[in-house]
Amino acid sequence: MKVDQLWTYPVKSMVGGVVESVRLIETGVEGDRLWACYDEDAGSIANARKHGALMRCAAVGDATRATITLPDGKIVTSDSSECDATLSSFLGRRVSLRRLPDQVDESLHRRGASADVDLMTELRTIFGRDDSEPLPDFSKFPPSVVEFETPPGAFHDCYPLLVLTTSALRSLAEALPDSSPDVRRFRPNIVIDTGDEPGHPELTWAGRRLSIGDAEIEIVNDCPRCVAITHAVSDDLPVDRAILRHVVHDLGQAVGAYARVVRHGSVRVGDPVS
Repeated sequence: MKVDQLWTYPVKSMVGGVVESVRLIETGVEGDRLWACYDEDAGSIANARKHGALMRCAAVGDATRATITLPDGKIVTSDSSECDATLSSFLGRRVSLRRLPDQVDESLHRRGASADVDLMTELRTIFGRDDSEPLPDFSKFPPSVVEFETPPGAFHDCYPLLVLTTSALRSLAEALPDSSPDVRRFRPNIVIDTGDEPGHPELTWAGRRLSIGDAEIEIVNDCPRCVAITHAVSDDLPVDRAILRHVVHDLGQAVGAYARVVRHGSVRVGDPVS
């Protein structure tokens, strides 16, 4: 096995980009998800589960500045006086672009008040499940998700890394010939080339450790998928509910695997994985 792709996402829930190398630290990819939109009305960090339009925005940047391109081509930067107004107008919500503070501020990460709907209805909406479909196994998420929208001190959803394989992407394409299960829908940090291995090998790696470049990671468990993978990403990746139906009915509700960093280190495309 070897590293096939490395992805970074400067702004939470927005399209990121491929890079040749990354450094893995405790919070995942160094410099990843340092920015997020904060929903001022809900009092919580915005994400693609509730605000699917975020996935139509693309972002580049670092700790000092983020540059966001909206679907119509308009560009706005984090240091612009028009940034929050532009994003609010696009999302139809009052939001502000926030940088992850250097010191942990738990209040920033807490969940806002629940919507005035039945809890099960809300969960089925978030996870994109039909009434006849099961909700995911919530024990696969860290306990912090009950209280926090993202873990305090980070803007990722649950765990620092998401690992995907070329086998999984190939299997999705073969199973869904009329859909577009593009890698951008699944937002991995690391895509591992698993050669001719069939199916979704990473779904069986829970508890195992992988040596990648100078770093070592541990696979926590598979990644239960929500409605986000059905959202439009671009004109060539429109809304597609069939992908989630396949994931729920044929893949045990998961694509890819969550991981944590065991040993910090640098990783490059082409590095061997063992």
